[in-house]
Amino acid sequence: MSVIVPLNIMSQDAVERLLDAAFGPDRHGRTAYLIRDHMPWLPELSFGIEDEKGRLIGSLQSWPVALTHEDGSQTPLIMVGPVAVDPTVQGTGHGRAMMDAVVTAARAQKSDPLMMIGDPEYYGRFWGFSAEGTAGWNCPGPFEPRRLLALSVDGRPIGGLGMLGPRISIQA
Repeated sequence: MSVIVPLNIMSQDAVERLLDAAFGPDRHGRTAYLIRDHMPWLPELSFGIEDEKGRLIGSLQSWPVALTHEDGSQTPLIMVGPVAVDPTVQGTGHGRAMMDAVVTAARAQKSDPLMMIGDPEYYGRFWGFSAEGTAGWNCPGPFEPRRLLALSVDGRPIGGLGMLGPRISIQA
């Protein structure tokens, strides 16, 4: 039986091995990595899944990012992902369980809005992520606008114009 755990109890080496297995060692060049460049992931919104042997078979990290406007001001956001599942157990609900955990935790904490680059049909159907409100957002690398998704966890509107990137200061 597998169990969801706080990701910060797992070794960083185990997380990196899982990410390499799920996405390949060339994953660091992706646009998502540029958006969260040099930011620490948020332990309170990052989860792992351990199998019955204590092996990490799933990870989901969340990152403090922001939409930087033309005047330099920032709208804080939390970037969800990557959602990684060991290839030997993909399709068994582990990714969905971690997404349930992060959305539930974000709502309980009344966190900043969540955002991600992902499949709108999947992330919209189960958790309500959508590209509504993200049309004015740009990224530091290639992206498909329809896959740039956001979710308000407390009813605050999502929108604005600007470039996604690391958050200048983490606001408590």
